[in-house]
Amino acid sequence: MTSSLPPEVRRLVAATLVNTFGNGVYAAVGALYLTRVAGLSVGHVGIGLTVAGLVGLIVSTPLGVVADRLGPNRAYVAFLLLQAVTMTALTQVRSFPLYIAVAAVTAIADSGQRGAKGALIAGLVPSDQRVRTRAILRVTTNIGMGVGMGLAGIVLAVDRPVVYVIALLANAATYLVTAGLVGWGMPRIARVLATSGPSGFTALKDRPFLVFVALDGLLSMHNSMAQIAIPLWVATATDAPTWLISVLLVTNSVAVILLQIRVARGTETLVGAARAGRRAGLLLAVACGVLALTDVTSGAVTIALLLVAALVHVLGEMLQSAGGWGISFELAPAGAQGQYQGAYAMGHQVGDLIAPFVLTVVAVSWGWPGWLLTATIFLLAGAFIPVVVRRSSGGEPLEEIAQLASSGEAGAVAANRAG
Repeated sequence: MTSSLPPEVRRLVAATLVNTFGNGVYAAVGALYLTRVAGLSVGHVGIGLTVAGLVGLIVSTPLGVVADRLGPNRAYVAFLLLQAVTMTALTQVRSFPLYIAVAAVTAIADSGQRGAKGALIAGLVPSDQRVRTRAILRVTTNIGMGVGMGLAGIVLAVDRPVVYVIALLANAATYLVTAGLVGWGMPRIARVLATSGPSGFTALKDRPFLVFVALDGLLSMHNSMAQIAIPLWVATATDAPTWLISVLLVTNSVAVILLQIRVARGTETLVGAARAGRRAGLLLAVACGVLALTDVTSGAVTIALLLVAALVHVLGEMLQSAGGWGISFELAPAGAQGQYQGAYAMGHQVGDLIAPFVLTVVAVSWGWPGWLLTATIFLLAGAFIPVVVRRSSGGEPLEEIAQLASSGEAGAVAANRAG
């Protein structure tokens, strides 16, 4: 996959693999470290994660402006180094206030590096290759996270405080290695001066783009759907064996690794990206509808339906990702990729905040009516993406987007009438 890529993209792939390997280790051991070693309660950990999510949401776009002003190379390296510092500091946390402080700064560093990385990709890669590059990096992320979580099993098996600390320090080291990979030997992307570039509030004043961000954020609830809602649904509301949860999760990961690059084809343009967004909403709605059926089925039928739902879900997930990348890159004006990538990330952050409530309280707790309501949310969000893309494109002659928007509006009206 990487042999035909430009050298700078290969370096990004290597950096992403190292970075996400460390993230995979932490994803598997972080919660246990905080409760067993740091001595925090489960409630304290939950509050810290919520605070971190809110902080990341608030600073996402301003830090994207920082990436534009400093240059994405410098900003990306700086935020990676800050992540190394905060991960190291986490090994010293033994109180709730200190945990909140470290979690907040970690959220700032994480939001900053996301916007800077998006701006770096936009500056390094031709516009018709940006989405493909994002797709390659997403595949790399899944591989890195999978390997990291797998090796973290050693830490969990030993289950000693010193081993948890070593795991966190190893993750901190991966941030340093990642910073080295992107900081040296990578072409420099020119910074945008405040006097010559767009205003630092351009993205936040772009109302159609912000509406797209909100709609894309609703679609991004598919992350929690795969990781939280479907496992809970299988375990509590169906008679399917619990081992099926692992099968569904592995199916999701393998599908992304094998198909994400192929699914992303055609989403480099606004027309293709808007179409992908609409199809993503439809597929995610279908997945919810299939899950609703399992409320009244049993045995082999339930297992078959759950597998179908997982496959439809992951296809919608991949389309949503590719469509969002294409739209966020194409709608950003010159000199504002950092802040637009930061604003784009806000949608996913909002989705991560609201998804646990929507999917557990509504979908899982209410049963089939809840899944159908969730399906309606996905369907409408996808249907309106072509509408806001047409408006955000500034009146450019994008007839195909106009046709997509018209059909999307018609679909939304039909869905409302049906409801």
